Amino acid sequence: MLQETGRVIWITGLSGAGKSTLAAALTNKLRVHRKVVLLDGDELRAVFGASSEFPNNHDRSARLALALQYAHLCRMIANQGVIVVIATISLFREVHAWNRANLPNYFEVYLKVPIEELRRRDSKGIYRRFDAGVLLHVAGLDVPVDEPEAPDWVVEFDPARSVNDVVNELSCQLQLDNETNNHEN
Repeated sequence: MLQETGRVIWITGLSGAGKSTLAAALTNKLRVHRKVVLLDGDELRAVFGASSEFPNNHDRSARLALALQYAHLCRMIANQGVIVVIATISLFREVHAWNRANLPNYFEVYLKVPIEELRRRDSKGIYRRFDAGVLLHVAGLDVPVDEPEAPDWVVEFDPARSVNDVVNELSCQLQLDNETNNHEN
């Protein structure tokens, strides 16, 4: 059996943009025919000791350092022939540049959702707590972020598009349907 080339699919956007939902749905589709690891920023924060119990770990410099740790982990896994799907805010030019230079078959997806929609969704209560003055260090509010300069694919917010529609479009962008068909032959 040939060693498959790994790849990293980096799904980024602000809190509540749908990164975890898209990453999970894409991972489920890919796992039918490929080795895939799903990494989620919320879970990774806990693994790397940067969870909400440590509020000082949420400022820009701490977030940047953590994002670079995520990137190094992605490289290690992808270099073993695995597709890595990661859902993380990590909106830093330095990280995007490092990823492009160092991650195999890097593909960056940017979920661009208006702040009004993020505030409406607010499943974790992040925006409500920020507005109440209870929470600080929120990416895109009091922590500056860098919108990706050259993402491979931008998903503009459209309430009429389902997650499955976005996953199917993303699969076409990634040309994974062709790879899957080639692996079956």
